[in-house]
Amino acid sequence: MYVPLLRPFFFMCCSFRYAQILIGFCWFLTAMAIYLSIWVAPSDFQQGENYRIIYVHVPAAWMSLLIYIAMAISSVLFLLTKHPLFQLFSKTAAKIGALFTLFTLVTGGFWGKPMWGTFWVWDARLTSVLILFFIYLGALRFQEFSADVASIFICIGLINIPIIKFSVNWWNTLHQPSSISQFGTSIHISMLIPIFLIFASFFFLTGILFILETRQIILSFYFKRKSQ
Repeated sequence: MYVPLLRPFFFMCCSFRYAQILIGFCWFLTAMAIYLSIWVAPSDFQQGENYRIIYVHVPAAWMSLLIYIAMAISSVLFLLTKHPLFQLFSKTAAKIGALFTLFTLVTGGFWGKPMWGTFWVWDARLTSVLILFFIYLGALRFQEFSADVASIFICIGLINIPIIKFSVNWWNTLHQPSSISQFGTSIHISMLIPIFLIFASFFFLTGILFILETRQIILSFYFKRKSQ
């Protein structure tokens, strides 16, 4: 399955061409989100100003799940095709996903301290997200030994995604239920817009990090072969 779109040379040319556009979108969305979340969105009547951490915590949590699903898809495609770019995609996604998951855990702790009186509780949602972080680290570790084993491990780890999503519904947890669902949202529009803007900013940031990391891996492989 060596189509032009999956050739490293094609990827290097396209990524160099469009990276600046992604960076511009990322800066614009971030600036808009910061302005709306700090100066436009009102304070929460229960949590006061402490709630504003949701503007980075919730989008980071969404990205940690989205990246894992994308990584799993890339792993399945690698198992089916053995195309090296799919392996690179999975390896890069594991690094970026681990960063977003760690950021989710840290910001969640700072949000939970004033609400629960502690940075950490062994809550079903928190514990399943912590497991996701370890799965990301495990995927990175397995990538050092075998891409096939790493891909299988990532596919098995998909079991944890619905557990994270529905843990607040399946068990009695301290973590609040999802405020946004297919049935609507309980968040006011003035608070909802900054969340989606930050999510879009994180999405473009992920694309930028993905491009930079993948380009670095391809270049290091190229110079290694050239020096031999």
